Amino acid sequence: MVRPAQTARSERTREALRQAAMVRFLAQGVEDTSAEQIAADAGVSLRTFYRHFSSKHDLLFVDYDAGLEWFRTALANRSPQESIVESVHSAILQSPYDVDAVAKIAELRADELDPGRIVRHIRQVEASFAEVVEEHLRHDDPPAPGSDAALRVTVAARCIAAAVFGAMEVWMLAEERSLPELARLCRTALDSLESGVIPTP
Repeated sequence: MVRPAQTARSERTREALRQAAMVRFLAQGVEDTSAEQIAADAGVSLRTFYRHFSSKHDLLFVDYDAGLEWFRTALANRSPQESIVESVHSAILQSPYDVDAVAKIAELRADELDPGRIVRHIRQVEASFAEVVEEHLRHDDPPAPGSDAALRVTVAARCIAAAVFGAMEVWMLAEERSLPELARLCRTALDSLESGVIPTP
């Protein structure tokens, strides 16, 4: 069993490694930065580095891997009268991440990594995001397991996650990577989902 103090210490170590990596990555590039340098800058051993990350490239995704607790909390605080699409969009805009850091990390990912690797990683986080949306949809009125209503909740949650992460994928691989542009793309994706998704000829 992990004690709260160990969890807090682990989170501080991960954050120190993330900050050290970003400083190095921005100064000298990802390929010219070693895991040893990142660990030394964070004041930990290389063994500790590998206890938290399997490679230096994992640090390029730490903004997504930090967990979705902020999103879960923001979504829970939305009005029950609000549509799920509106709730999700508003919750996304409450992201706790530093605007400049998010844009710089996205630029580093696009410059340093194969687009296929970026997309694969985003798909993993997308699945977790869909689970949070599904939990939210089931919270007040849980449908019976195996029912059509349960299926509709699952499909809705996965479609919402696909729309948001589709927008994020387009944003990460585009030239324009400002947060207002990401917000615009998310809004467009969610609006297209709400209006029926499949374009008419």
